Amino acid sequence: MKKAAFILCSLVSLSLTAQAQVGGQRGFPFLELPASAKQAALGGVNVTAGAHDVNMVTANPALLNQEMDGQVSLSYVGYLADIKQSHAVYAFNSEKLGRWAASINYLHYGDFVQRDPTGLELGTFNVNDYALALTHSREMEAFTIGATAKVAVSSIAGDQAVGILADAGAVFRHPEQDFTVGLAFKNVGYQIKPFDSGERQQMPWDAQLGVSYKPEHMPVRLSLTAHRLYQFDIVYLDPNAPGKLDANGNEIEEEKKLGDKIARHFVVGAEFVLSKNFQLRAGYNHLRRKELRLDTKAGGAGFSVGAMVRVRNFELNYGSAFFHPSGATHYITLATNTGAFLRKKNS
Repeated sequence: MKKAAFILCSLVSLSLTAQAQVGGQRGFPFLELPASAKQAALGGVNVTAGAHDVNMVTANPALLNQEMDGQVSLSYVGYLADIKQSHAVYAFNSEKLGRWAASINYLHYGDFVQRDPTGLELGTFNVNDYALALTHSREMEAFTIGATAKVAVSSIAGDQAVGILADAGAVFRHPEQDFTVGLAFKNVGYQIKPFDSGERQQMPWDAQLGVSYKPEHMPVRLSLTAHRLYQFDIVYLDPNAPGKLDANGNEIEEEKKLGDKIARHFVVGAEFVLSKNFQLRAGYNHLRRKELRLDTKAGGAGFSVGAMVRVRNFELNYGSAFFHPSGATHYITLATNTGAFLRKKNS
């Protein structure tokens, strides 16, 4: 029964992360899910649009900066059925130890009915994934470098797989213009304990490179991020998909096109900076749209939108990402700065 639950949860996670071409080959796929509303709204992959949002350290550890000091944030998203994801992060700065952020990411798949080979119900069990992370960054003039150490655990009915992973990143911020370049290597590590009677899996590592730019007199910040740089051809052709027919009724073999190969590596994001306290966001992920669309229609798959509203010391972020033509997944992130409360208390 554990094996059946493992297969079910893997399929759900893999469908959410658009990993059809590597399905079942890599462990802990939940680590590739967007952790916050902002990241989800910008297409799910972004290594440059950090600003003051502490949640973006999960996208690139080098985005951890002084604007995030004292910030605490909580995120929540409900996926299909009973699948829920929660993320919490806190950033702090120490004069002796430098700048740090600690976070926990938790994904719960719900309860499953356990049965014996004859179908007799034996009870229920739960399935969940979680990761604990510690991030450190250091600024050197226009450059920031950062690293994150993580422990990831997947649990199915008490049977656990454990991995140790790390992220590393670098960011360049132009000293005069709103121009940022970022590079991140994600989820590099080793599965120290596989599931019982299971094989050790590879980690869901990735190499990402991105750029963000806001023209001086325009209220929009544009981002372009390239991901899966370790492999050029990431196009998946379903061998079971119905083929097209030519005029003579012969099936036309589907071919991989160069433009599609290139486009699947890129994610586009836009932040409409309408004021200091209000923003709108949008994103497009071409890989997600191509892999999670239906044969007959694509709907909104691959697109995402979001918004940010700041009231006094609180900031509310909303993101809506279309993983599938059937509908969108909604993200909520609430953040505040504990330093502001401490200053009020001491004044």
